[in-house]
Amino acid sequence: MGAKPRIGVFKFSSCDGCQLSLLDCEDELLAVAGAVDIAYFPEATRAEDEGQYDIALVEGSVTTLHEAKFIHSIRDRSTKLITIGACATSGGIQALKNGADVADFISAVYTNPEFISTLDSCTPIKDHVPVDYELRGCPISKHQLIELIAATLAGRWPQTPPHATCMECKRAGHVCVMVAAGSPCLGPVTHAGCGALCPGYARGCYGCFGPKERANTSALAARLAENGADGRAIRRLFSTFNTNAPAFRQEAQRHG
Repeated sequence: MGAKPRIGVFKFSSCDGCQLSLLDCEDELLAVAGAVDIAYFPEATRAEDEGQYDIALVEGSVTTLHEAKFIHSIRDRSTKLITIGACATSGGIQALKNGADVADFISAVYTNPEFISTLDSCTPIKDHVPVDYELRGCPISKHQLIELIAATLAGRWPQTPPHATCMECKRAGHVCVMVAAGSPCLGPVTHAGCGALCPGYARGCYGCFGPKERANTSALAARLAENGADGRAIRRLFSTFNTNAPAFRQEAQRHG
């Protein structure tokens, strides 16, 4: 029997939530651990490793010069590079600084801004190196993560349907919050994966999983306007966890 596939889990600028989704797999994690060699995973172990990887799971966006250089090292040492979460796939909420005055942000947040070193923009991993697969979410779905790892090991394409969150809403039997209550909701243009969590609590979708394929954001924006949302409200709705995802960014800019 050959050696187990080696997995490395890497963190860039992020909150660690997507890495924790792997630890949250609990029983499933035992099966994963039995099938692979988790060679590098700072969230779970302090062991250092600089070898080659069959699969690299990368969380977080590139916001520093060090990260911009380090991602190339990971790419060079990995057969498959998979980005996990909104930060890695679109830049995350920290991409709100793109196009703004970064110095103003730093001085508003940090007591000693002179200690902060950052790039003027926050970018997804795919802007720097080729990416083999992207797993959306803020945080990602642990079930989709297990499916992704299993599919990669089996040499098949993962089953993570690209349909809208609205499909999950209908399957769960939730009342549409936008139709019934006029609540702002990004469900019609957001990638499925969360199980329609927010609509299940009578709240509109915040777009945590980013835009679905061929997202018709202009039609949704028109409906939001019919329900009373002004340009500023529409812009804010599209400028959260996936503010730098092209479909959401472009729609937000149309309401600037």
